[in-house]
Amino acid sequence: MTAERKRVLITDLIRFFAKEQGYRPPATDEIDDDQLWLTFRALLNTRPAGLPPQEIIAKQDACLQILCTERGVATLDDTITAPAHPQIRLWRGDITRLQVDTIVNAANAQMTGCWAANHACIDNAIHTFAGVQLRAHCSAIMDAQGALEPSGQAKITPAYNLPARYVIHTVGPIAQGRPSPNHAQELASCYTACLDIAAVHRLRSIAFCCISTGVFGYPAHEAATIAVATVNAWLLNARADLTVVFNVFSAQDECIYRDLLGLPSPNVLP
Repeated sequence: MTAERKRVLITDLIRFFAKEQGYRPPATDEIDDDQLWLTFRALLNTRPAGLPPQEIIAKQDACLQILCTERGVATLDDTITAPAHPQIRLWRGDITRLQVDTIVNAANAQMTGCWAANHACIDNAIHTFAGVQLRAHCSAIMDAQGALEPSGQAKITPAYNLPARYVIHTVGPIAQGRPSPNHAQELASCYTACLDIAAVHRLRSIAFCCISTGVFGYPAHEAATIAVATVNAWLLNARADLTVVFNVFSAQDECIYRDLLGLPSPNVLP
């Protein structure tokens, strides 16, 4: 019954978003559930920042909540605590499934998400599973700001349909494989700015993705070293009651963070 309900919702949303963007709606009866979802996601990724009618938002929210249940929610109980850093944890998985006070989005300077249909970046995933409200909210922030977001700063928004309560958006440096000392300072500033916002809002947990290591080209080990050192220094100086989760998606990144945090290799039993 739930699967049927989800398919009906996605079909209705595809028809609306396709018409909204001037496309002929596809024959949804002829495609399977996976392709149906990709069609919906592509339209969601490329639609303008304005909000659709409330009826459409309600259908989208219902659909995304079904998906959230199907995908499963991870909590702090699923994370691993670093032996020498009781406030720092590691978790490998999809950050859009993580139920913490806030997750961190590696945004671009436009701050309104990735506009490429079905792109695999974290920015796209977060905006997809949060729903259309997130792009609209970010767009309003950027309109008020009147300029692109500089690297090393951060903004906070509600998380809407994500399991987290908030999303903190930060723009990392574009290193293209050759980070400079200035890039290193900007990357450290991303982490500090996010932690500062979390403290201001009295949040108790924050999950960081691997900022700038995707298409922005910051070498993974160098970026992780900066991330761990910056978070350690901030926790020591701020003395805040904040749990920090380093979220990784690849096996390579997991190994890097395990080494830096003093955790055993995933292939070695404790």
